Amino acid sequence: MNITKEQIDPLNAVLKVELSREDYQDKVDNILKDYRKNANIPGFRKGQVPMGLIKKQYGKAVLVDEVNKLLQDNLNNYLTEEKLDVLGNPLPKQQDNFNWEADDLAFEFELGLAPDFEVSLSPKKGIPHYKIVADKKMIDDQVDRIRKQYGKLVSQDAVGAENEVSGTFFNEAAEIDHKTTLELDKLKSKKALSALKGKKAGDTVTLKTKGLFKEDFLLPSSLGISREKAENLDVEVDFTIAEINKREPAVLTQELFDKLFGPDAVHSEKEMRTKIKEDSEAQFQQQSDQKLLNDVTEKLIETTKFDLPSEFLQKWMQNTGEKILSEEEARDEFEKSEKGLRYQLIEGKLIKEHGLELQFEELRDFAKGFIKSQMAQYGQTEPKEEDLDAIAARVLSNQDEVRRLSEQLMSKKLLELYKEKAHLKTKEVTYDDFVKEVYG
Repeated sequence: MNITKEQIDPLNAVLKVELSREDYQDKVDNILKDYRKNANIPGFRKGQVPMGLIKKQYGKAVLVDEVNKLLQDNLNNYLTEEKLDVLGNPLPKQQDNFNWEADDLAFEFELGLAPDFEVSLSPKKGIPHYKIVADKKMIDDQVDRIRKQYGKLVSQDAVGAENEVSGTFFNEAAEIDHKTTLELDKLKSKKALSALKGKKAGDTVTLKTKGLFKEDFLLPSSLGISREKAENLDVEVDFTIAEINKREPAVLTQELFDKLFGPDAVHSEKEMRTKIKEDSEAQFQQQSDQKLLNDVTEKLIETTKFDLPSEFLQKWMQNTGEKILSEEEARDEFEKSEKGLRYQLIEGKLIKEHGLELQFEELRDFAKGFIKSQMAQYGQTEPKEEDLDAIAARVLSNQDEVRRLSEQLMSKKLLELYKEKAHLKTKEVTYDDFVKEVYG
């Protein structure tokens, strides 16, 4: 066997593979002998079928199969030995009227080669790195929510401005019959507030569903209907009052601190506010990190310029999927996947240049850390090391889990690289400003 490479241009090459009969004939003959031993052909005893008949019936199929196996194995070895960085797989060139009876067989395969390029983590304009802070208003709101949640209900004779009113919504035609509790400070409709004010248990008021709440998501849960049904719902519903309460905010005592944060973790309102700020900003960090990953990815794709063997890749996509695509379908598929392919090449370059390749020990430790955090949510804060090892071994025996954890760990490594090496511009914002700026 002889394999040679013809370089067409920097991104395309052709491999020429020449086989002589001695490369494959022994293997073909041995398989045909096995076929002969087991062949059941009418008119012949088992194992006594003439070899000529076996060759006539099975010879070409066996030859083609064995040659293809030989080509596949040797092509893979050649690409590895020559350290050729290819995109897709070698694509056989069409050869009309191929003569499988010839002593020497010749094949050609098109190659798409990965481009040579440089990746810079220092664009001229710094990439925003958001530091999301919990401002005073957010902390105040959280303290108010806690005091309200753990406060006590005091029964009232009549509905006041900030009461909680329990009752039943009813509209027979709209199939609404649902018990709920209304917090009046969440109502938007002034007419509804006016209708409810001063009413007593047992009274019924008629309310319009349209514009009833400040937040649209409260309507379906209050009426006991689906979100789809609640959307643009504009009907009148009767609300029969069953109970009226005023919620008195809880006093911030050591007992409440211990219930919220654990024994002796917090001793005063000031420490509580500090704890809320720290916990909130730790949660915001995940969103900030994800935004940074997305922004660096987009910037790298935008600023890292290189060509791709587009024609080869379209042809490869056209012929190697579950179904054969038309040229137009293959072109559309390439256009949809080009951005992702470019980032895969960029990411691969960064991983290689900065030594970020994953080691099994790292993946195992990462899996154990993930398992430990999951167990902590169920109160198992100090699991035994042997238990973690056993669970991690089971998890890593699942290839889908290995792929998922590998992607998470690599994202973590890339994030650390970007924070250390990339040209970032720290931008301190409140959570509300972050949401407005990032999500509009």
